[in-house]
Amino acid sequence: MRVARLCLAVAGGGFRRHATYRVATAAGVFTNTVFGFILSATFIALWNERPALGGYDQAQALTFVWTGQALLAALALMGGGFQEELQERIRSGDVVVDLYRPVDLQLWWLATDLGRAAFQVLGRGVVPMTCGALVFPLALPADPLVWAAFGLSVLLGLLVGFAVRYLVALAAFWLLDGSGVNLISALLCVFLSGQLLPLTVFPGGFGEVVRVLPWAAMLQVPADVLLGEHRGVSLVAALAFQGCWAAVLLALGRVVQSAATRRVVVQGG
Repeated sequence: MRVARLCLAVAGGGFRRHATYRVATAAGVFTNTVFGFILSATFIALWNERPALGGYDQAQALTFVWTGQALLAALALMGGGFQEELQERIRSGDVVVDLYRPVDLQLWWLATDLGRAAFQVLGRGVVPMTCGALVFPLALPADPLVWAAFGLSVLLGLLVGFAVRYLVALAAFWLLDGSGVNLISALLCVFLSGQLLPLTVFPGGFGEVVRVLPWAAMLQVPADVLLGEHRGVSLVAALAFQGCWAAVLLALGRVVQSAATRRVVVQGG
């Protein structure tokens, strides 16, 4: 119970910390909305030529666009979040202080990141999605159970996203500069999550492969849940897919963390 209360306090701190950046939040809302309109125009042109591309109709494709824009900051698909801060603390040696905290290093940063993500969903997710729904005919569900399943799927997607970025951050124990691996990670997240195009658009074996990689659990699966593509047994399987990737990657993060903290090579500190 003590650890749970501490994690809630850490998550609350992460929420309040990002809530103070009001100008940055407003700028992010504007940027997400503008890019939503640009992508929507592109998707309309594309789906006019291929009406059933990827198994979606045009309204579903537009819903996919605005779901991606609503979750972009929360999932930190283009970087950001905690990983640069943790990498800097590793480089400077301040991570030693983190290791003496009464909460495990991974759990501490997970709580911090979930607090940040909660603010980003509210601060940078609601307005773009609302703008998209007001301008375009989106295929949003009326069933509250679908919205509940979507919320659970988003939470699992956040866990997978954190686990991936935590592994990237831990690379700083062995690298002098994490900017290169951060860039590669951001490119993979954007391309393989479905942020640019739904993964169902990719043909043949390549499409089958990318749909079972962990990045698909971040955005593709939650978007499909919202669109009603997963129901009944299919919904359970989709959530299990996300949960399995979250468990595997979080466990891998603990293994890497254990190896890294035994090594404790302080870069420049």
